[in-house]
Amino acid sequence: MAQYALFSGLVVDENGNPVEVTYVGDVPHYVVDDDGFLRHIPAESVDRQVLALMQEGVLTNREAVVEGTLQMMGKDDLFTKAAVEAAINQMDEKFEQLFSQGLPEDARVWLGMMGFQIVINVHGEVVELRSPQEMGL
Repeated sequence: MAQYALFSGLVVDENGNPVEVTYVGDVPHYVVDDDGFLRHIPAESVDRQVLALMQEGVLTNREAVVEGTLQMMGKDDLFTKAAVEAAINQMDEKFEQLFSQGLPEDARVWLGMMGFQIVINVHGEVVELRSPQEMGL
């Protein structure tokens, strides 16, 4: 069970209103205002949807992601490439670690500054991931 709302501060409703995070017991929930009725959606269900969409994007563009990562690191050797590919292969394991450790605050701030947003409906379904590229940034 998740201990943190991974994307706190990055989630909005379909009207663009920020979605708050609250805890029911020890379980984090995103709170969506549905015409005055506050719907509490378990954060883990939303976060898993987001991570699955991100993973799908990485796997679909695997070669470009590997090449881009190598360029960002300024390395282009066989060992670094193998390490990057191994990290991609182990994404599921790393995601599980995120649920117990949380996403670092700096990472959330950076994502927000880059224009990353998650749009959810009142049922907690991710209806859109807004990335800097889609926003023309």
